[in-house]
Parts: sequence; structure tokens; C-alpha cells
Amino acid sequence: MLTIYNTLSKAKETFKPLNGNKVRMYVCGMTVYDYCHLGHGRSMVAFDLVTRWLRKSGYDLTYVRNITDIDDKIINRANENGETFDALTARMIDAMHEDERRLNILPPDQEPRATDHIAGMHAMIQTLIDKGYAYAPGNGDVYYRVGKFVGYGKLSRKKIEDLRIGARIEVDEAKQDPLDFVLWKGVKPGEPSWASPWGPGRPGWHIECSVMSTCCLGDSFDIHGGGSDLEFPHHENEIAQSEAATGKQYANAWMHCGMIRINGEKMSKSLNNFFTIRDVLEKYHPEVVRYLLVASHYRSAINYSEDSLRDAKGALERFYHALRGLPRVAASGGEAYVERFSVAMNDDFGTPEACAVLFDLVREINRLRESDPQAAAGLAGRLRELGDVLGVLQLEADDFLRAGAEGKVDATEVEALIQARLQARTDKNWAESDRIRDQLTAMGVVLEDSKGTTTWRLAD
Repeated sequence: MLTIYNTLSKAKETFKPLNGNKVRMYVCGMTVYDYCHLGHGRSMVAFDLVTRWLRKSGYDLTYVRNITDIDDKIINRANENGETFDALTARMIDAMHEDERRLNILPPDQEPRATDHIAGMHAMIQTLIDKGYAYAPGNGDVYYRVGKFVGYGKLSRKKIEDLRIGARIEVDEAKQDPLDFVLWKGVKPGEPSWASPWGPGRPGWHIECSVMSTCCLGDSFDIHGGGSDLEFPHHENEIAQSEAATGKQYANAWMHCGMIRINGEKMSKSLNNFFTIRDVLEKYHPEVVRYLLVASHYRSAINYSEDSLRDAKGALERFYHALRGLPRVAASGGEAYVERFSVAMNDDFGTPEACAVLFDLVREINRLRESDPQAAAGLAGRLRELGDVLGVLQLEADDFLRAGAEGKVDATEVEALIQARLQARTDKNWAESDRIRDQLTAMGVVLEDSKGTTTWRLAD
């Protein structure tokens, strides 16, 4: 029985889809004005993990993750670059998809873009105006009337009276209340705009997700996800807009993943303490980066460091060493490990405990590989099967263990030296055997001997 921590109720709840076995999930995606940083990768991997487990558990999932392709940051960056906003976003979307592929992130079923849903935003804004939840002061802007929505603050547990303390209205705004937020922004010189009933302009950020989610999944759906930094005000405002417009509960469960931290601070472009995904992948294998992101519970913060990446690499090396030399066969045996893994994942996607199960499975494979290689091979298949839920362990062992060797060593030369060393050992020429091992060590090659065979990998 799957349980999920619901940010709305602040408790773990038994997961019950709204419609039989069908699950509808919406996740706030990227604002595509720059390359994705590792914090974005955390969110993408976290909900990729959720996607994989829901489907592994037999649910019929529709996964929607939006793209914000118009906002202040996009306009400013495009102007800085001397290009149109849509040229910038097209490049960044392509780059995002490339990052996803390298991190083995499955594509969402639908990936709506804000600029394709302008008409839907007009319709929802007009509904909010008609119901008295929004107003157009006549300057081209439209604002949401926060004080009218009785449930405001129910997600973040913030109180309107506390929020009003210190809040103020900017000189160029026509708000009735400092807490009111913009639904439609009147056009400014040099900005892209769309025609609307209130004059040319562009949408506010919050209305975009309310419209894209309900358009793709209906007025009510099962799971809404995103980073914990979106809980307030973005997700709070989504609830206010959507529920005021439809009169229905917006999302049944809210999931928020933890942040990547650098020296205790959230990784973000505004703090200039971020590493792009492609920067990190220049130094570390994509599977190492992915394992770093899945080994911690999705709700916890991850402190980024070279040490944490080395630990992730070491863990994967242990897994792949267990797989090395065993034939790829169908998973068999290890049912107790499958049960323990399932219990962990069904407890709010408990990946730390699930990873611990994989380590126990590795110990059993290593114990059996000499005495019962057939059983060991079946368990190796099981290890790959469970690893696939985490999005890892699908490579050939040697491909992972020798990753990065190209350009550092000549694989043909290494294999020739290994064969020469094996012959020296057969001839009991131990001095020559040791000399060759020393030569390989100097080349940065680590040898591993077992039962008349020798494999190799690069040293850390």
C-alpha cells in the first residue's frame, strides 16, 4: 500500500487515485532562460523516480510537466543576448532535453508550454473576474483578490494577517491590497505581448500553471509536484486561482522535493552558487550524478560536494563489480529483497532504505558467484531490475567501470599487457608479472584477478 507525504495535510496518506487505477500528475517544470542547474536536476530526477515507481506498481499514469517559456527572466536574458525570446527558449529547451537524456530521465507524457495556452489563461482570468476574485483596474493589468479566497494559506500554513505585515504596494501598481498578485501584465515597451480583453500584455507566472494543469488533467487531479521553494507563493497562488475558478479541489496530494545546497544555502542562479548539469557531467559520469540525486530521500536537502559525488561513484562501483562477469539473464530468486525494496518505496518513495536493500543483494551475489554462479546470475538480473526503478545499473559493467578511459589509456595496449601478465603467471615468472602490474598501475589501471581471469578499470 503506497503512502505519500501530502504537503497539504502535512502527513503521510494512503494513496488513492481519484479515478480507479488512473493517476494524473502535474509537476512544475523549468523556466527556460538558461541551462538547467543541478537543483533543477533534483526535481526532474525526483519525479522521474515517482513516475517509475507508480508505473512499476501498475498504475496507469499520465505525467505532465510544463515549460515556462515567457517571463521577466526570459525577456531580460533575450535582450541581453540580442535575440528574440522564442529563439532563446528554443535553445534552452533543447539543452534541457539533452540533460534529461544524459541523466536517464524519462520524458513526461505531455510538456505544455505557457505560450500555447494564452487563450485558456484569458478564459480563466475572465471567470475569476466574473466571480469577484479578480479585478482589472484599467491600466492593462489584472489582479487576483487574495482576501476573497477563504482558504488562502492552507498549503503553506501562512496567515493573511501575518503576510500583510510589512507588505506594500509598489508605485507603479494599481493593487487594492498589497497581497494581491498579477494575473495579466499590461504591455511594456520592448516586451513581447499578446492581445487580451484587457489590452495587450502577457500572463503572470502563477496563472500559467493553473491553466496548463487543468487543461491537460482536468479541474481536479491526483498529484501536484515541484521543488519545496515553490510551495509559497507559487503553489499557494495556484490553489487560490484554480479552486476559485472551478469550485473544486485542485490537487488531491502535493509533493515537494528538497533543495540542493551549497555550504548550507539553496543552490540557485540568484545566489550565483549553482553548477549546471552539464558542468557537473563534465567531471562525473551521468549515472553517478543520478545516483547522488536518488540515494537521498526526495524530501530531504542534498548538500552538494566533491565528497558526496565520490561516495555516489563508490556505491555504483560496488554494484557494477557485483554484476561484472555474470551473464545477463532474467531476474530470478531474491524475492525477499524485492519485498523489502517494495516496502521501502511504498513508504513515501523511501530510496535510502531501497538502496540499502541493493547493497544487501550485492553481498548475496558476491557470496554465491563462486559456489552457485547460476543463482548469482539470477540475482544479478534482480539487481538490475530493482536498479531500473532508480534509473541506474542498466549499463554493461565494464562500460561503467572503464568510463573516462578513452583518451587516458589505450584499451588495446592494456588488454595486451594483461594477456602478457597472464602468460607470465602461467609460466610462474612472478617478477615479470609484478613488473607488468606496476606498469599498468603507473598508467592508472587497476587490475582485478579472479579464477584465471583479469579485468581492469581506471583508478579513481
